[in-house]
Amino acid sequence: MAEPIEFKQVGEGNLRAQVYQQVRLTIQRGELAPGQKLVDVDIAAQLGISRMPVRDALMQLVHEGYLVGTTRGFTLPTLTATDIANIFEVRRLLEPRAAAHAARTLDAAGLKTLAAALQEAEAAAVAGDAARFFQANSAFRNCWLGAVENDRLSQTIARFADHVLVVRLKTLSHQPTQAVIVAGMRAIYEAFVKRDAVAAYDRMTHFIQNAEERFMKLSPTLQQFDDEAVGIPRQGKS
Repeated sequence: MAEPIEFKQVGEGNLRAQVYQQVRLTIQRGELAPGQKLVDVDIAAQLGISRMPVRDALMQLVHEGYLVGTTRGFTLPTLTATDIANIFEVRRLLEPRAAAHAARTLDAAGLKTLAAALQEAEAAAVAGDAARFFQANSAFRNCWLGAVENDRLSQTIARFADHVLVVRLKTLSHQPTQAVIVAGMRAIYEAFVKRDAVAAYDRMTHFIQNAEERFMKLSPTLQQFDDEAVGIPRQGKS
């Protein structure tokens, strides 16, 4: 059974926005297990606020594709093989271009952050620590994505990354795959250091192709049954 999610007390200001950010972070960190329900009245009671700001926040997350509504609460959407193939197609179209942008705009502080995240990912892979590896990978992605000056592009990519969270948890928790991912991260980092936009584009394209291939190998049931739910074991909290 999934552990109950604890939300922090909200402060003054826009309650809906505060709840939205907390729930979205919960999803991004992999703390909401597939099938686990978020119930607006329960969250409101935990936070000591009325139900409406919570429901409005959850409905916004439904509208953005992070959650789906059920008769007994809100949960992560079930992804079919077609869903995942479509998401990877969007990633192949958008992320290489964004990486090329980042290669031109990353500053010294950003490159230092990327180097630290890469080093952390390498150490986590050696230790076989899936949760630590997931966080390092996320830090690496968030850093270069934050350097993309086209806000609409970066926000769209971030949203699709959250939508395919179950894919990332599946691949990033597989130790042999972690070595492939680290090699891809290093290749992308080296392109950023050289400020080589063409290399960043090509290496990000290759990175995404590898990610899709590794996930499909780890999820043979998706290849056989397009309409069945994806059964992804839950990762521990960060």
